[in-house]
Amino acid sequence: MLTASLAVIGGLILLIWSANRFVDGAAATARYAGMPPLLIGMVVVGFGTSAPEMVVSASAAFDGNPELALGNALGSNIANIGLILGLTALIAPITVDSTIVRRELPLLLVACALAGLLLWNNALTRMEAFILLLTLAALLGWSIRTALTSHAVHEPLAADMVAPNGKAASPGHAIIWLIIGLVLLVASSRLLVWGAVVIAQGMGISDLVIGLTVVAIGTSLPELAASVIAARKGESGLVIGNVVGSNLFNILAVIGIAGAISPMHSMSPDIIMRDWSIMMALTVTLLLMGVGTRHPGRVSRLEGGLLLAVFSAYTGWLVASVTGP
Repeated sequence: MLTASLAVIGGLILLIWSANRFVDGAAATARYAGMPPLLIGMVVVGFGTSAPEMVVSASAAFDGNPELALGNALGSNIANIGLILGLTALIAPITVDSTIVRRELPLLLVACALAGLLLWNNALTRMEAFILLLTLAALLGWSIRTALTSHAVHEPLAADMVAPNGKAASPGHAIIWLIIGLVLLVASSRLLVWGAVVIAQGMGISDLVIGLTVVAIGTSLPELAASVIAARKGESGLVIGNVVGSNLFNILAVIGIAGAISPMHSMSPDIIMRDWSIMMALTVTLLLMGVGTRHPGRVSRLEGGLLLAVFSAYTGWLVASVTGP
């Protein structure tokens, strides 16, 4: 238990440090490459910070427990919007780029709806898993092509994006810190999740609760750390792009990989009726917040508090449903 506690503390410290380096490297790389931070947030940050979910879900599928993989993906998406965006917006209101409202968020809704349709019969065949993976490949190719051919105005390199020696980061340094930050983000999250799972098991918490809460939240910690740091630096494009990109990878890649490894049969109906439904409701809510009425294109502190409250209620509902009589 002592080793696990030290792993949690050490993993958290390393997570925060690596997230800072990673966001600096990502934003600087975006500008040097002439690409908008939104694209880096969706592709590089979204993929990189979804790596823990991919590793955990693939391992669970290989071990013959695909429901844990599916719960991890859906739970992580719920945590990304409810916990991460909610908490980040409480720290600093998040500007939602109009491009996300018109394009990326509707695409995320379509991906979530596709996953729900394929899972509606409480099963996922290998062919259906490949449909999810092919959909991801098509969406990524289209998003990258659209972003690279857009005529968006790129901001100059921010003053706080510097190398450790205090000088402005060069293109080489930006890429190096991007890679180092990404590797350490994944490693620290794995260390932290391992410690949390050991502690939870020692306290007698069931594997199902661990998979849907501790593992889902733990594998979302890279997104949380990267989003909080990005929000403090005023990189709203990275914050929203990170969450939207990560959720797309979770729905299409994480579930797709797990299903391709181990097709899912006779799954619990709670996955659709409870977890998928909450995820869809939060995604629709995020789109409505992006459209806005009083504050268009912005997730305010009040709205962030609402997202966080929904996440807390869902977590309480989940724990009560699996621990009750």
